[in-house]
Amino acid sequence: MKFSELLILSIQRSEIPLRFEPGAEESVAKPVTEFLVAWLRSHEPTSPLLAELLAEVTDEKPIAVD
Repeated sequence: MKFSELLILSIQRSEIPLRFEPGAEESVAKPVTEFLVAWLRSHEPTSPLLAELLAEVTDEKPIAVD
């Protein structure tokens, strides 16, 4: 499962349902993803773990979900 899919699923299951036009979940997820990427890059820019986390957040690597 990709991070973006997991994030959108979480948004859809939130207590406050979004009652906007189609694509509202993606509009909410985008700034969250951008914030995570910026936060990760600001903390350890050369860490191998950072590269793996960034790949997951930017959907370059799927997340294993059991």
